[in-house]
Amino acid sequence: MRLPIIKHTLEFIEANDEDWVNETIELLEHMADAKGIKDEELEVIGELLSNFYGALEVQKAVKDGKSRKDAMNEFMQRVMGSIN
Repeated sequence: MRLPIIKHTLEFIEANDEDWVNETIELLEHMADAKGIKDEELEVIGELLSNFYGALEVQKAVKDGKSRKDAMNEFMQRVMGSIN
């Protein structure tokens, strides 16, 4: 996961709507099942999906009343905790 991509996606959600991100996730998941897709392409799709899902989680925390900074920090701590 890359924090700059998550932040940029959050800006998009704030300016537009999270439905766009949900629809993009659906499309990317569908594309991952395409016949003949290469491993490198799957890795890129997977990375994008994880960043989009992360942005949606942070956005939900912000909606629930957390500051954007606190929501981002808590999310990244959870991610780092799951890696270790």
